[in-house]
Amino acid sequence: MNGNSLDPRVNRLPKIGVPGQVAAKAPLDQFGTFEVFVQPKEGKPFQHEGAVHAPNIEMAYVLAKETFTRRFVCSSLYVADTRNVYVSPMTENTTNAYDLIAEIPQQSGEKVTFEIYHLLRRGKQHIHAGTVSAVGPQEAMLAAKAQLRGDKAIYNVWAIRTSDIRFTSPEDKDLWVTLPEKKFRDASDYKGGDKLKEFLERAK
Repeated sequence: MNGNSLDPRVNRLPKIGVPGQVAAKAPLDQFGTFEVFVQPKEGKPFQHEGAVHAPNIEMAYVLAKETFTRRFVCSSLYVADTRNVYVSPMTENTTNAYDLIAEIPQQSGEKVTFEIYHLLRRGKQHIHAGTVSAVGPQEAMLAAKAQLRGDKAIYNVWAIRTSDIRFTSPEDKDLWVTLPEKKFRDASDYKGGDKLKEFLERAK
């Protein structure tokens, strides 16, 4: 096989003839995954919109904007490395996800803030439910259970350390200045019928 192949799928394969040995991957050979959260309007909670692949969190932020906010008005966006999203067990039927989170002894150490997200309906997106303080993600889940559980059925819980999130900064706010209504996309806005009528009147 040609060792100088331009096909990245070929270049990712282990070197032939060296059983059990895999060559180290080149930088940027495979991008990481980043979760994207969008705030549709000021005052509305952030919700999970999907994921992007990127070499780092800053590029993930740019790609997230291009991927998820070009077709509708958005007030803010942030991203987090998928590896930093801590996930509770997924539940079935009427079982609440918080009932499946095991109790742990109180942990020692400095508390930090975690952002908590709830999945309230199957097939929908996780929605930001609030912020808690905890030493680690398991303790954050338990703190959320005490503070944010509420009466609704919750099928899944995510916890993300606030410091692991790339938020939209005040300097980035200009990114969201866009037309609230993109009338140029609507054929009716060109008033083709009126222009045809005027043309026919002039042709008489």
